[in-house]
Amino acid sequence: MKAKRHVILLVSILPWLACVNESRPDEQAGQHPSLIITKTEAREIRKSLGKYPLLDQSVDGLKATVEAALASLIEVPPPGEAGGYEHERHKQNYREMRDAGLLYQITGDERYAGFVRDMLMRYAEMYPTLGPHPRAHNQRPGKLFHQMLNETVWLANTSIAYDCIYEWLSPEDREHLEANIFRQIVEWFTETNVHEFDRIHNHGMWSTASVGMIGYVTGNQDWVDMALYGSERDGSGGFLKQVELLFSPDGYYMEGPYYVRYAMRPLFKFAEAIERNQPELEIYGFKDGLLKKALYSAANLAFPNGVFAPINDASKTMDIRAPGVVLGTNAIIHREGADDNLLALCAIQGRVFLNGAGLATARAYSRLKAPPKIRWGSIEYTDGNDGTQGGVGVLRHGEGADQTMVLMKYGVHGLGHGHFDKLHFILFDQGREVIPDYGFCRWINIEPKFGGRYLPENDSYAKQTITHNTVVVDGISQNRGDRQAADRVHGERHFFDATRPDVQVMSARANQHYDGVDMQRTLFLIANDQTEFPVLIDIYRLKSQNRHQYDYPIHYNGQLINFGSSYEAFQENWQPLGPEHGYQHIWKTAEGSEVTNSPVRLTWVDGHRYYTLITTGTAGGQGILGRTGANDPDYNLRSEPLAIVRANGSEVVFCSAIEPHGYFNEATESSRAARGIIQAVRILGHTDEGTVVNVTGKNGLDWTLSVTNQEASATRGHSVLVNGQPYEWSGNFSARLEGNNSQTQP
Repeated sequence: MKAKRHVILLVSILPWLACVNESRPDEQAGQHPSLIITKTEAREIRKSLGKYPLLDQSVDGLKATVEAALASLIEVPPPGEAGGYEHERHKQNYREMRDAGLLYQITGDERYAGFVRDMLMRYAEMYPTLGPHPRAHNQRPGKLFHQMLNETVWLANTSIAYDCIYEWLSPEDREHLEANIFRQIVEWFTETNVHEFDRIHNHGMWSTASVGMIGYVTGNQDWVDMALYGSERDGSGGFLKQVELLFSPDGYYMEGPYYVRYAMRPLFKFAEAIERNQPELEIYGFKDGLLKKALYSAANLAFPNGVFAPINDASKTMDIRAPGVVLGTNAIIHREGADDNLLALCAIQGRVFLNGAGLATARAYSRLKAPPKIRWGSIEYTDGNDGTQGGVGVLRHGEGADQTMVLMKYGVHGLGHGHFDKLHFILFDQGREVIPDYGFCRWINIEPKFGGRYLPENDSYAKQTITHNTVVVDGISQNRGDRQAADRVHGERHFFDATRPDVQVMSARANQHYDGVDMQRTLFLIANDQTEFPVLIDIYRLKSQNRHQYDYPIHYNGQLINFGSSYEAFQENWQPLGPEHGYQHIWKTAEGSEVTNSPVRLTWVDGHRYYTLITTGTAGGQGILGRTGANDPDYNLRSEPLAIVRANGSEVVFCSAIEPHGYFNEATESSRAARGIIQAVRILGHTDEGTVVNVTGKNGLDWTLSVTNQEASATRGHSVLVNGQPYEWSGNFSARLEGNNSQTQP
């Protein structure tokens, strides 16, 4: 369905210029536009062009996109496959309409308004003829898109476009569009699919926001009330309930940072609309300023390169330039004030949203003499709407792109996008994930790969516990891979201490994820002058009345240099590591001899550094090497390596040192310190009172680390008897770092 675009000039009752001239700084609700931008804001942006580079770049970018759209043909195709041409065309249409509407308000150029009208008229012709999308594939269907979620995104963005040209349109045009698009789409969301509308989920966030936005534009307060308070209008659902239940009091979003950048788009779009139309709701103060906290938590859970840590279902490349983060950054700077970290985000984002918040951000940024660097520090976030359901911790050392960052997840499961990965950690160093997470199994928007949807291997591999850097019991995923069971439990924070830059510690438990097995993990990030780079020490304690197989996996990138001293490499006839729970997708490529008193050692090179893992266990251990790709006839999985230390017993402690060391540069044929400083890791003792480990190495390196296995207390004394010798300390941990006479004790 194609037709040449043409400019339609309609004489409105009040010409656009007159409206601008009559706009007042105290514009009231009910005027148009009033969602994302007002006439006053548009006028101020127009007056500011040429003054602020970020603003000029943003306007120029929108103009280039929309001018290209005006020079081509309108195309409103019938529904098609997810990720296919038709799907992407409808997404591009709403972006172009939204951007054209904003440009109309900023420039007054009626070509932009005519473009939006023409596009909407084509949708008004087609939408009433559509039924449920024929290719939903078990999704809640839209009509234009295979899932209703995409349709809510279409409505939210189209509402902005409609709002921007509302007064330019004739009353007849408005009635036609509302009867043939907006009333029908709201009915589809709030009546036919009311469960999805009230669902506490990022889908529900989009549903409620989109209905509320079109409600404000059309003056339908009933739609707005449904959006705010749920289909029953009693507060049991709706946008405010979404915000209340999906975020912790710290602002952490239960589905993780990848999905919060998506949820932030309706969060801040609708918040901006509420603030303009119902300021008495004080949305930016809701739940003790939760919107601001949500932005900060999302940014704090990004790696130093701006990419979001891939917790739960997540892309490996999504970063803080995502549209929702840009809008959120601008909104918080505008309404709460700028700081160096937020302005540093702006430097990476390189653009602003074209409204009053974007203008305020561009002004603030223009006052800087030089772009600031992001200086996020170590931080812990609670999880769950009441903040009592575990959390996520981040330890950082250094600044800029070379910062070392360790993240551990010990909160809630994360609904349908959750992974079975409690006590999982990621190590980021040297500008890359060194100990990575797999992320989701999805080739997003690549239509030949199942329409860009989540692939079957997302359930059979990416979500499973072996895919993550946390212990697997008896070859079975946590909560037996049952999402409903996982949603009923959560991890538990033990303690978090980042008061000293040389020794930072976080500890957590997961005692409800395997029947009869308690798990506690403590991570030390030690930046000591005896080692070239910060070292990660991992103490993982498992306790059960029964004997189990414990698999301790570490995923890594780069090239293997050395694997222990005695192993068999399987050169042919690779076999899967196991029959299910993700093991069926891992080729077993090598197997080491079982060791009792010796550690399992692995060295690899990644980027310009070497990394050595030394792992010892109280029950001995066996090193196994694997690689993803088994039982994958469609080649949906990336081929990536991992190492597993396997031990058998009832009560087992694994202790690992992960040391970055040396330098490698293939271009200059340079290599130094390919062997690390650390030589041995020993578990001196472990009781219900505490665990004591010892790390030794070259140049007199001798570290003794102790951690409480009791309830956290900053003052309680502890004593663990090892071969008749007591190891005593006060507080949650002790770190005695011999060699430079340094000692850290809380």
